[in-house]
Amino acid sequence: MATEELQAIIQRCQILEEEDFKGEDFNLFQVAGQKCLEEGYAAEVLEVIQNEKNKVIVKSMGWNLVCPLVRCILIQWLDPFLQLCNPKELLLGLLEQIEQTSGEQISHTILLLLQPLQTVLLKLHSKKSYSVGLSLSTILNQLSLLPVPYTKEEIREDKLGLCQCCNAIVDFAKPFVDEVVKNMETSTENDDEELKEELLKFLKYPLLIAQLDQLQEDIEEDPLRHFAAEILGILLDIKELLPTLFSHRGNRNQNWDNPDFLDVDRKHSADSLACLSYLVFVQYFGIDCFPMVFSTVQVQSYDLLGNCLLRMSDDSLHHQYLEFKGFITAPQGLVKVMTLCPIEHLRKKSLKILQLYIDKFDAEGKYTLFRCLLKTSNHAGVEGYVIQNIKNQIDLSLKKANDSKWFTGPQLVSLLDLVLLLPEGAETDLLQNSDRIMASLNLLRYLVIKDNEYDNQTGIWTELNKIEQNFLKPLHTGLNMSKAHYEAEIKSKKENRRESHNSKAVCSVTVGGEKMPNMTTEMQLQVLHSALFTFDLIESVLARVEELIEVKIKTIT
Repeated sequence: MATEELQAIIQRCQILEEEDFKGEDFNLFQVAGQKCLEEGYAAEVLEVIQNEKNKVIVKSMGWNLVCPLVRCILIQWLDPFLQLCNPKELLLGLLEQIEQTSGEQISHTILLLLQPLQTVLLKLHSKKSYSVGLSLSTILNQLSLLPVPYTKEEIREDKLGLCQCCNAIVDFAKPFVDEVVKNMETSTENDDEELKEELLKFLKYPLLIAQLDQLQEDIEEDPLRHFAAEILGILLDIKELLPTLFSHRGNRNQNWDNPDFLDVDRKHSADSLACLSYLVFVQYFGIDCFPMVFSTVQVQSYDLLGNCLLRMSDDSLHHQYLEFKGFITAPQGLVKVMTLCPIEHLRKKSLKILQLYIDKFDAEGKYTLFRCLLKTSNHAGVEGYVIQNIKNQIDLSLKKANDSKWFTGPQLVSLLDLVLLLPEGAETDLLQNSDRIMASLNLLRYLVIKDNEYDNQTGIWTELNKIEQNFLKPLHTGLNMSKAHYEAEIKSKKENRRESHNSKAVCSVTVGGEKMPNMTTEMQLQVLHSALFTFDLIESVLARVEELIEVKIKTIT
């Protein structure tokens, strides 16, 4: 019973000095007192306050009951008005009170008026979605004036009541969410659709700037994480936004003029979508219910594969296992997760498992895997990673007394034919293939340094002319063409900026035949300069490789 709980905390605190009161005592006093007021025991609360024995307690903790007491009185006074007055007029009156508050009074006013506001909105029949949207917009606009607490202490103290308001807003919205869910499959009216859109505005504040990572060890105590979980729960309940939005995410061929995509962009602000992306793909809220290409069964299969590989010795798998289809499709599947999965920790896990998989095969098996991945991955980053693995295997072979024939001599030359070339000659997109190109140049530099031209264990010196024709010369030409093109673009952008006198003018950019999101001139210039930096880096390594080759050739002659 509420009165018994209040008496218990009073008796406990009566024997303590004021300086011995703990945060737990304040919370218990507030909760017990509030329950008494809500259950109609106002007289009992008044008796506690007026009792001389409780003077120190009331002096220290009494302010905690001001808000519940005012709310209790307000509801009692408002109840007749809620029953008799025009709901539309009452709605405007309540929202006006919320709008007129400032500073510390913002959260107090919102908490006081949420329940009456909910009652009024539930009485409306027409234009309910508009009224709910107007209410949410007014409340969130006021809350946005309050600073978001960041540290554990600030969140626990919740001095301005932001955290308390956020969770109260969720309770405020629940009957409207329930109404949407109930009518989703049967209603033919547009009202529910509009109401769903208004509910999505929850995402804008304060979650967009809240530091959700800081309280990982106190996850249950973080009201902002609780608020985020509730918001994602609402989105999943009303089956809105997630599939529509993220079916476009990560699709390199996505047409930004697609009507469906533009419709999503019109309905939901960029801030809200950014916040949703962060909550789902970084904080993993609602990730179990998220529609993905990679099912839970597939992810569990990769976990099982990883655990099995950990129990095996390196170089213990015979290359003949790769004749079975599953042994080839497994690394190809891992590559898909590495390059397509939107969840960072799954991408990293797949990379680790792929490396484990490679390590377990014998030399011929590794050789076969490398050839396969170079031909099928279609991803410069993966190709660069494979080339680095090839370099490691060559290094091991050159250091061993009984070197492996698969990473020296003719077999290696055949593998290098897939590595030391540009896929489309001088017209290769050097920026998109920079990871692969840098890895290839580093491998070639290593081979020139480590392999004695007289021994020619790797076969690099007899293949030098082919390497120059297929790789080095086209790379020179491609670099010159690319740098000239980007330098001309930079010059053109700067001239246009001077003419328009507006560095913030929005323009569109096409990269690799794909139209990218609109960028200001300054943003475009940053991208173009970044590309030039990449070309300069490639050119410096290329120059070093050619210098080493020239020195070695002079030594031979």
